[in-house]
Amino acid sequence: MTVPDRVRIHPSPLAGDVLVPGDKSLSHRALMVPALCGGPVAVAGLAAGADVLATAAALRALGVRVTLERDGIDLAGEVEGDLGGPGPGADGGPVAVDCGNSGTSLRLLAGLAAGAGRAVRLDGDASLRRRPVDRVAAPLRAAGVVVEARDDRLPPLVVRPAGRPRAVSWDSPVASAQVKSAVLLCALGADAPSVVRAPAPSRDHTERLLRHAGIAVDGGPTPDGREEVTIAPGRPRLDHVEVARDPSAAAFWHVAAACGAGRVVTPDLCLNEGRTGAIDALRAMGADVRVTAAGDRTGEPAGTVTVAPGSLTGAVVAGTTVVRALDELPVLALAGAMSDGGLEVRDAAELRHKESDRIRGVVALLAAVGMRADERPDGFLVPGGQRPGGGRVVTDGDHRIAMTAALAGALGTAPVEVAGFATVASSYPGFLADLERLGGRVEVLDG
Repeated sequence: MTVPDRVRIHPSPLAGDVLVPGDKSLSHRALMVPALCGGPVAVAGLAAGADVLATAAALRALGVRVTLERDGIDLAGEVEGDLGGPGPGADGGPVAVDCGNSGTSLRLLAGLAAGAGRAVRLDGDASLRRRPVDRVAAPLRAAGVVVEARDDRLPPLVVRPAGRPRAVSWDSPVASAQVKSAVLLCALGADAPSVVRAPAPSRDHTERLLRHAGIAVDGGPTPDGREEVTIAPGRPRLDHVEVARDPSAAAFWHVAAACGAGRVVTPDLCLNEGRTGAIDALRAMGADVRVTAAGDRTGEPAGTVTVAPGSLTGAVVAGTTVVRALDELPVLALAGAMSDGGLEVRDAAELRHKESDRIRGVVALLAAVGMRADERPDGFLVPGGQRPGGGRVVTDGDHRIAMTAALAGALGTAPVEVAGFATVASSYPGFLADLERLGGRVEVLDG
């Protein structure tokens, strides 16, 4: 699906039902873990964005058979491979892998390759090359893996396993699901159980899928608010993986409903507690949010989230809620501006290491559409009582900024032009179609 690079979004009421893409985080893992199983694994519900396709292409480069076809808005197909057996990079030089714009692909594949004994050179586009990899490199080196990076902290990232990785007991300085997942995937090939600790819990998608695949994974949040996870080495066993839909994508429509004039229904969302921070933040701001559970999708809870307009008050998002809502903070900033009391975000310094410096990007976005926000070292403060007034936003290659800017046009008093909107193809290529389906007015400016 081709996504235009310049669009203008006009003010319009948004309401209705919308089926968002499969969850991006789950989709990466739904491809990687089956690549270790040794037999065919059916996969369904995968996100069709460029980031997930980058993971599929990377696995193919490593000799894994990945066949995917369109299934509505999703991808479905089969993965068959044995990364622990002979293949490209097993005995020779590193296999060149292009991760595009996907930081998740790069960081998790580093751990996957290290545990499977595969030498890889992980690279990507200009945006990815600005994102640090030292937090992943450090635990892999502790496991005895040779790791090289530009300036010792930036991609390209070269991983050269030196035999079977050692078990590690690793204390991560940050609560990061990507760092934790890289360690866990590497530990599958280790010589004994490994432990990874963090100052706070982070998304546990990798742990859930590995448990579902028969791997012994224990632990989680600790009584003192930290996290400690222990994993035993082993080969995952799966016959199918079904991916629930992306709550981070749905958050844009939840904010639209909370700030607008109509109800929005988003079915079949992943309701993992580590992903519901934005829902909790909207509730704290006074939004009318209703969640209906609907069973399990390969170890992940799923259900329908319905949001209706309400009188939004102010809120503070900090601590563990930030970890659970990190990707949604840009669009929550828009909700905060349109609330009565505003929004303060703390403890979110990790936003500076996303596709762009998202703290600076959020403040610049709001300023571009006539609203005020104050940048903080670890977050931002957005005064309430504001409404977007139209303007022009440059995305700096960040898909979350692009979609938030488009929503500002729909919810504001004048059109918003978004330059660099094509970056949305990495995560939500059908965003404009869904915006129009809910009543939005889109003007394509390309050409």
